[in-house]
Amino acid sequence: MPNRLGPTQHHLPELPPFAPAANPAARLAMIGLGLSCVALGVVGVVLPVLPTTPFMIVALWAFSRSSRRFQTWLFTHRLFGPSLQRWHAHRVIPVRAKVLAITTMAISFGWVALGVRPGPWLTASVALFMALGAWFVLSCPSQAPEPH
Repeated sequence: MPNRLGPTQHHLPELPPFAPAANPAARLAMIGLGLSCVALGVVGVVLPVLPTTPFMIVALWAFSRSSRRFQTWLFTHRLFGPSLQRWHAHRVIPVRAKVLAITTMAISFGWVALGVRPGPWLTASVALFMALGAWFVLSCPSQAPEPH
């Protein structure tokens, strides 16, 4: 049988912990959330205004609470797996992703504040949540630490 991991990869990377929800309905809801986030992440591959990696991180978390099979599939996926593995190992968000996230948040806030004009309290709330998101993104390292 051919090696599905490829010629240079002989073992699976260490998966995030698997802790399924006890309630079957909750596990089903988590699978639904994970699949929805994967779908949004795939759309984000072709639409630059929709970030891919955050959706995949949420999907991986949801799968870690519901399906070891989906968790393994996503974590070892040839396209999405490497960024999820870097996130899991070092909480890394690459510079390109940071720039895209901050730019998208700024454009979205401009649209809300100037286009939608929801009122001062809602505008301030959106600004606060986006500022918290920007702070989180910028506080994460941009690359994995060098091995010693």
